[in-house]
Amino acid sequence: MKETVFKKLRDSFRAAFQGLRSALREQTFRILCFCALPVIIFMFILELSFLEMIIVIFLITLILSLELINTQIEKILNFLQPNHDPKVKIIKDISAGAVLLACLGALIIGFLIFLPHL
Repeated sequence: MKETVFKKLRDSFRAAFQGLRSALREQTFRILCFCALPVIIFMFILELSFLEMIIVIFLITLILSLELINTQIEKILNFLQPNHDPKVKIIKDISAGAVLLACLGALIIGFLIFLPHL
């Protein structure tokens, strides 16, 4: 019985990591990861406080997670409606707008956190 539970858990983690590998093939997700790297490096160089580090890591995680959801929505819609449809475009634009809004908020918060350390 325990072996079955651990096997299911292992399979779930394997599927999740496969999903992340698939996401890394997406240009926007790679760009966001690339942008997050210097932020993380500067976080340590500038010796942010523990709370500031938590906020920065949370914002990076939030943005990457939203991008994963945005990519998921786009792939589902492309599967369901492979031809151009203005209604589908609106849904995709709103989903992308959610990511953009989170990025803009994170940028403002990032300035508020990092500027006093510079």
